[in-house]
Amino acid sequence: MIPISVLDLCPITEGGDATLALRRTLELARRAEALGFNRYWLAEHHNMQGIASAATAVVIGHVAGGTQTIKVGAGGVMLPNHAPLVIAEQFGTLNALYPGRIELGLGRAPGTDQHTAHALRRTLTGDVDAFPRDVLELQHYFRPAEPGQAIRAVPGEGQDVPLWILGSSLYGAQLAAALGLPYAFASHFAPAAMMQAIAIYRERFEPSEQLGHPHVMLGVNVVAAESDEKAAFLRTSVLQSFVNLRSGRPGKLPPPVEGYEESLGRAKRHMLEETLSCSVHGAPGTVKAGLEAFIARTGADELMVTTHIHDHEARLRSFEIVAEQMIVTDGREAAASA
Repeated sequence: MIPISVLDLCPITEGGDATLALRRTLELARRAEALGFNRYWLAEHHNMQGIASAATAVVIGHVAGGTQTIKVGAGGVMLPNHAPLVIAEQFGTLNALYPGRIELGLGRAPGTDQHTAHALRRTLTGDVDAFPRDVLELQHYFRPAEPGQAIRAVPGEGQDVPLWILGSSLYGAQLAAALGLPYAFASHFAPAAMMQAIAIYRERFEPSEQLGHPHVMLGVNVVAAESDEKAAFLRTSVLQSFVNLRSGRPGKLPPPVEGYEESLGRAKRHMLEETLSCSVHGAPGTVKAGLEAFIARTGADELMVTTHIHDHEARLRSFEIVAEQMIVTDGREAAASA
């Protein structure tokens, strides 16, 4: 068994609101902790009606404060949107409040459209090409302060906040390898370069103070239910969301629709097949076989499961099924943490 973790976008469902989404996120985090999931990450997205985790550090504090042991982090913070000092202070504060439980995954995409990126930054001069420099600056703020250091992150300096590099292309794989950092690939929505990125990361990895050996975590969409038919029905919510997003109509997570996939044209079905190729849905045995095959094919060191189901109880049950099939249940952790 390899560690299995959770990626939560705090989905806002049709008929619900952000308050309900954030309450459900904490409930899911507590359930994930009890079930033995390794880590619980929240993702930064902006100007998205269906996602409540825009203020990612705040939501991480909400989850960490309501749990006891599970590692909680960002999957991730989109660093070009922020000054590295601000992120060092935010996550230094979180780590001071919840020592040893806070993690920081870093991405270079804006996590939104260009107009919203401008509203976030007030300027687009801090472009993604500065990402490696910004990562190094952030690392500097987390190190113990040097004599005469003019700018210090307080809280932040001297704190052990593990950094990860996130990516959906070869760029992130190369940077993570060069810096000796763990690498999380967004295969749950951008799988095209996955195998090549994994190979580049492992081949070029340089050990660092944080990490001695390469560690790859892969995102995977999972919808688990008591039967293949029920899982296929529940999955239509995420299918609708992706079609709406790609059609320029993003919104809240819709309820499932019987026969939805069959009603789509060839072009939309092809888009879903490509975008969501790293997905498993079905009954417990189907999910177990699918995840084991994915691990065998990719050599992943860890999986990060994301699940978009409109019905909250069905979503909780999906994660329970994953835990029953993939996580050791004799009181030990599923596997050693990264």
